[in-house]
Amino acid sequence: MEKFPYQDASLPVERRVEDLLGRMTLEEKVGQMCQLDGRVNLEQEFQEKHPGSLLQILGEDCKKAIELARSSRLGIPLLLGVDAIHGHSFWPGATIFPTQLGISSSWNAELIEEMGRVTAREMRNTGVAWTFSPVLCIARDLRWGRVGETFGEDPLLIGDFAIALIRGLQGENLSSPDKVLACAKHFTGYSETQGGRDASEADISMRKLRSYFLPPFERAARAGVGSFMTGYQSMEGVPMTANRTLLRKVLKEEWGFEGLLVTDWNNVGTLVTGQKIAPDYKHAAKIAVEAGNDLIMSTPQFYQGCLDAVREGMLDEALIDEAVRRILSVKFRLGLFEDDRYPDPDAADRAAGTPEHRAAALTAARESLILLKNDGLLPVRNAKQVKVCLVGPNADNPINQCGDWSLGTGQANVPKQHPRRCTVTPKDALAEKFILVDNPGEADMIVAAVGDQPKYWGEFKSTATLELQDGQNQLLTEVADTNKPFVIAVISSKPVLLPAAVREKANAIIQQFSPGMLGGQALAEALAGELNPSGRLTVSIPYHVGQQPIYYMQPRGQHGDRYADLTQQPLYPFGYGLGYSEFEYESVTTDRTVYGPEDFIKVLVSVRNTGKRDGVEVVQAYVSDEVTSATWVDQELKGYARIRIPAGENRTAVIVIPASSCSIVNAAGERVVEPGEFELRIGKSSRNILHRVKFVIR
Repeated sequence: MEKFPYQDASLPVERRVEDLLGRMTLEEKVGQMCQLDGRVNLEQEFQEKHPGSLLQILGEDCKKAIELARSSRLGIPLLLGVDAIHGHSFWPGATIFPTQLGISSSWNAELIEEMGRVTAREMRNTGVAWTFSPVLCIARDLRWGRVGETFGEDPLLIGDFAIALIRGLQGENLSSPDKVLACAKHFTGYSETQGGRDASEADISMRKLRSYFLPPFERAARAGVGSFMTGYQSMEGVPMTANRTLLRKVLKEEWGFEGLLVTDWNNVGTLVTGQKIAPDYKHAAKIAVEAGNDLIMSTPQFYQGCLDAVREGMLDEALIDEAVRRILSVKFRLGLFEDDRYPDPDAADRAAGTPEHRAAALTAARESLILLKNDGLLPVRNAKQVKVCLVGPNADNPINQCGDWSLGTGQANVPKQHPRRCTVTPKDALAEKFILVDNPGEADMIVAAVGDQPKYWGEFKSTATLELQDGQNQLLTEVADTNKPFVIAVISSKPVLLPAAVREKANAIIQQFSPGMLGGQALAEALAGELNPSGRLTVSIPYHVGQQPIYYMQPRGQHGDRYADLTQQPLYPFGYGLGYSEFEYESVTTDRTVYGPEDFIKVLVSVRNTGKRDGVEVVQAYVSDEVTSATWVDQELKGYARIRIPAGENRTAVIVIPASSCSIVNAAGERVVEPGEFELRIGKSSRNILHRVKFVIR
């Protein structure tokens, strides 16, 4: 059989792409731009639309689709995608890590990279080669239903953690069989919608985008992420799917992004049916393709609409070729023409939830656990002799514990659940370390496991309040009224607010953001003192929902610093978290006091563990630009160090800050380093600043 150049793996990707593209009909090219829901009549879809990509299928269900692609005229392999967000979420028995908000609380990029590696390994042999992860949205309004999918409120952390996850998923060689394509989403500003309402209008200027929302995405693009996904929202009347300035000029031209750009679910259809800026799918196809979208997710009407637009002269076929080049290039880089990821479910099952992978998830759950309050009750001594009454809806609920985009949540319309044996709940773990009793009157202490559940998180599920729902406030009041020592264990997708009286009476409060399969074990270890908590908040937790948004990077210059009826400070600030050790920041020095814009500021922080237990401290470095040509925030996180310090010993944290990062976006929308005086602030949180050091950039 004749072998064409595009089938020759020894040739450069560019030559293979051009050879294949030259052999394709218009129908085949437009088909490559279609990502269809795989839960349909596949034979009919392949015959009518020649799809280049499918989603929503795994394992055995992928076999027919891959076989149909193999038997097509040119044998172009499918690119199959799945929401493997914090683990291979929809494969039964896969290792489920904490969600992005959960694992971000570790402030440990290496741990997040390992989550990516494990996820990619467990995706191997399940038919898919692409995950729609990571999320680079900024969490500012906690009412938004997708806060738990983010890495928090700070652009620096979001960029660091996204790059780490991308590195874990894609590795150095994307064609390696245990690596998958990552996707930076949702580009961009999707989280900044009015009232926290999902996918509504986002009031964001270009200056605001360049100041906060674009930098993490730019870092991901320059780090080599293979794909981007557009958001649902519109800005200044322009749906993200139609935003030529951001998609084509900024992402593809300014940043040089060479991967593929996929829409989110039915974004192109929404141009017609929801946002109504297009009268029909022909016009919607024209808008989407001209704006720079390459792959159209779950809008089957795009296929005919695009063909009509080209044939009627409304849409230049050269733009179709441009998009298809990107799609084919990714498929070649993934090695799909040589290995189309035909599934082996038995091998996939063997790789899922291995002891090594679960150990990584346990480490993530441990390092992500945040101690918010402790009056000395914790850690519990002689736990084996202590009677604990465990109450609350999240005491023994695997689905609530594992969090969004996981089996059982209803997302992606997958009805299955992970095998019960895979998840260690608080009840499972506390039974191993304490004496569990059902009667609070007989207990030495009470642990109340509260939080939220799937009906209060995710797409379409923003909340008007942040209060505990479904009678949990009454439960906590009854617990407090027993006058027994009690711990509140909050297991939630995002921050929830506890009643003030109960919060003040509680002896200890622990926060776990959807900690994954091993979250219960981490909780029990923290209670028993086997784990010294080291998690730190990556979002600010308010006193009241009316304080929203309350992120720490507030622009300076407002009248006063409080509401007439309430403080403007959060209850728990960004960067906050307690442990069972005490740390004294003995000194802070910089290598010099004057820097050029291309220099690096080397910061040395001497920290002593004055407690009786070994512990981990997260040293945080903020910078304030003293005078700026345009209004700017009071301080920004510019560096951090997670250091382990034995009891009674001293360690030096080394933080290196590029002087170029001490920048602002000026009134003209340009990111610049303005010469002048700066203040370095070192502390335990955004509010607990312990040392201040002046420096100058010339």
